[in-house]
Amino acid sequence: MNDFVTCILIGISLSMDAFSLALIYGTYGFSTKNQIIISFIVGIFHFLMPLFGLYFGNLLMHSFYFNANLVVGIIFFIIGLEMILSIRKEEKVSILSSFFGYIFFGFTVSIDSFTTGIGLFIITNHYYMVVTIFMLCSSFFTFLGFFLGDKLNQCFGKYATFLGGVIMIVLAVMYIL
Repeated sequence: MNDFVTCILIGISLSMDAFSLALIYGTYGFSTKNQIIISFIVGIFHFLMPLFGLYFGNLLMHSFYFNANLVVGIIFFIIGLEMILSIRKEEKVSILSSFFGYIFFGFTVSIDSFTTGIGLFIITNHYYMVVTIFMLCSSFFTFLGFFLGDKLNQCFGKYATFLGGVIMIVLAVMYIL
């Protein structure tokens, strides 16, 4: 039982970056269908990435130096800048305008799940139960983020998008430093 609670807490914590980004992107007013698709993709990545981390992570981490925080920070900075610049244009942010963008979003918010998978054997040996918990948590929190972001957009319009862009840049700096 203690392992189960631990896994749920880890699943929730792994979902917070997806929640934050979905909250920000939710200010663009995506359709419910697209919100569900993106949430599902994020869930699938949070299912697969820990397994990849578990099986391949130790090999990669010992062979190559990989600073995931720097990569995520650069991506967040670019997205934040793009969001702020898109306010002048009357268009949605291009990163989530295609299925490839959805996949990229899912991958980006799941990188931390890969590194969690490296140490998954320390927590439990019920790997598929754990990654299923991760998947359910991340899908739920991603959808919740889109829902709340949409509500912010209805109340504050472009100000919410600008604030989201600023938050992305702050997050980028925090990841890089």
